[in-house]
Amino acid sequence: MSAYLAVRSSSPKDSVVAGTRGAVRNLDPNLAMSQAVARRRFQTTLLTLFSGIATFLAVVGVYGLFAYSVRQRTAEIGIRMALGSSRIRVARLILQEGLGLICAGSLIGLAAALFCTRLLAGFLYSVPRIDPLTFSLIPALLVFAAQAAGLIPSWKASRIDPMNALRHE
Repeated sequence: MSAYLAVRSSSPKDSVVAGTRGAVRNLDPNLAMSQAVARRRFQTTLLTLFSGIATFLAVVGVYGLFAYSVRQRTAEIGIRMALGSSRIRVARLILQEGLGLICAGSLIGLAAALFCTRLLAGFLYSVPRIDPLTFSLIPALLVFAAQAAGLIPSWKASRIDPMNALRHE
């Protein structure tokens, strides 16, 4: 049989642990007492690993969408380049269009997250239902990662040779 005891205090951790151990020893000196942090640490590490993998997969997916979009629009980009558009303008065009979609997706995700906070409030301990830091940093991280994923396709779009692009269409 096992039992768990959770103690919440504003006193320093060492004094609370020592006082709790002393109180448990007074009740029964044969009881073993340990701090159960290994399980939480493992869960936190696992969640961090999974969130990192999810972010990586999202970046790879966004890169694939950017690359597919550039490939589909090769003729249009070639015409723009032939009419005098600079490489910087073409790269900016690709990144701006992607940024619009990324921001729209982030706003939809934020709205869904705000809607789900009531459902998830029971899982949070000592964290407010709406944490401004989380609700601002995570979308910013995703927008930054998605823009970084779009750099290579936008660079490739800016390097398209107008004559070759027009010949293939």
